Amino acid sequence: QSAYDEAVTELFAALDDWENILGKQRYLCGDKVTEADWCMFTTLLRFDAVYYVHFKCNLRRMVEYPNLWNYLKELYQLPGVKETCNFDHIKRHYYKSHPNVNPTRIVPKGPVIDFDAPHNRDEVVKK
Repeated sequence: QSAYDEAVTELFAALDDWENILGKQRYLCGDKVTEADWCMFTTLLRFDAVYYVHFKCNLRRMVEYPNLWNYLKELYQLPGVKETCNFDHIKRHYYKSHPNVNPTRIVPKGPVIDFDAPHNRDEVVKK
């Protein structure tokens, strides 16, 4: 329990930090998409569908972080990106490959997440 408490606290502290950074700049390293953004994208994309429930990272969902949520939607909506995102595969992989975490291997139907909803990243103040 103490290892989980420490890890989840550290995770959400990091998300809070990135939320603040993305309130001041459009992308993780400034005004251009970099490899760091794509690494963050893959984590954020899986967060609500997998990490929130499966790994008990349930203090907040991505939609509760305005800057991270809009950043995630912007990256998802870039040409050619959404076609590479297979949520059925992502969920089946995590929920079926960790028998110690999910011994029933039941894959949840939800959540329903609208990554195509408009984002506000054009409005981010560039510093």
